[in-house]
Amino acid sequence: MAAAVEMDGSIMEGGGQILRVTAALSCINGASIRIHKIRAGRSTPGLRRLFLSLPQHLSGLELVRDICCGNLEGGTVGSTEVTLTPGKIKAGKHTADPQTAGSVGLLLQVSLPCALYADGPSELCLKGGTNADMAPQIDYTIKVFKPIVEKFGVHFDCDLRMRGYYPKGGGEVVAKVNPVSELSPVTMTERGTITKIYGRSFVAGVLPYKLAKDMATTATRVIRREIKDLYINIQTLQEKDMACGSGNGIIIIAESSTGCIFAGSALGKKGVYADKVGFEAAEMLLRNIRHNGCVDEFLQDQLILFMALANGTSRIRTGPVTQHTQTAIHVAEQLTQAKFTVTKAEDENASNDTYIIECQGVGVTNPHF
Repeated sequence: MAAAVEMDGSIMEGGGQILRVTAALSCINGASIRIHKIRAGRSTPGLRRLFLSLPQHLSGLELVRDICCGNLEGGTVGSTEVTLTPGKIKAGKHTADPQTAGSVGLLLQVSLPCALYADGPSELCLKGGTNADMAPQIDYTIKVFKPIVEKFGVHFDCDLRMRGYYPKGGGEVVAKVNPVSELSPVTMTERGTITKIYGRSFVAGVLPYKLAKDMATTATRVIRREIKDLYINIQTLQEKDMACGSGNGIIIIAESSTGCIFAGSALGKKGVYADKVGFEAAEMLLRNIRHNGCVDEFLQDQLILFMALANGTSRIRTGPVTQHTQTAIHVAEQLTQAKFTVTKAEDENASNDTYIIECQGVGVTNPHF
């Protein structure tokens, strides 16, 4: 049996990104991987079933192990080294439940690519925090990530059954994923004009509805300072039956004439005024529109894996390249033959912070097709 490929978990961003991309590629390539110095760059090194709204590293690895009928060594809380030996990727129902408010969106990030190369449809039952800090809100996954990743030929449905908030979690999302024969490359280099801005401002549990209104009002006011000619439609909601625990937050989405989608979001915290939450989300959206890229700073790194696996050359116009993206590129180049280049965009619409990420993908095919 071939020796496991070594991956240093402390390089660059030194967080869960290395684990997610490495585990997914190990599963898809059928190659054993040994990751050491896990999360060395973080305040609490090692794999943790964190009781914070941080990535559920261990649950994600266990989920990948189950999808590929593999073996996981060192998969214990606090471990700084783990070895994943994948088997055959298996369709069917797979469940991940970290039993905390860890991010459902991050569990989907690690498992979705694997399920694409299964021998039939998969059902991923993911539990935890749907709207967690330091991770994409499930609304982002459904409204921004899903339509863009579908350009690569990915097809999945996302059924949000229960929202879950910090610290309890208790949320549940079921993703139904169809396998692909291979992924198609994607070109997104024309931003076009912003044509639509809409969003969702919510409170859940014991929090008063007024918070949702205050977040939406402030966010609308901030956006109008820069974008004066568009109707901004932010719904305000009080969640009752569909939520576990209490929480508040806002996500604002902008769409362009060429099909680009951007978002800004924020979650409420104890002691933080609602208008500050609304302001933060609005500023985040505006920041991601100003650079004239085609994806926002949070989608950037999530597309790297799909660019690497696609059959052909993908080109995506972005704003400043994030450390998460640089980390994902590094891991993808280490574990596949994909080649990435990042160049400054030089056209008349480019700002100082506009870049083109290009990738010659390896064209991984599904052996079951």
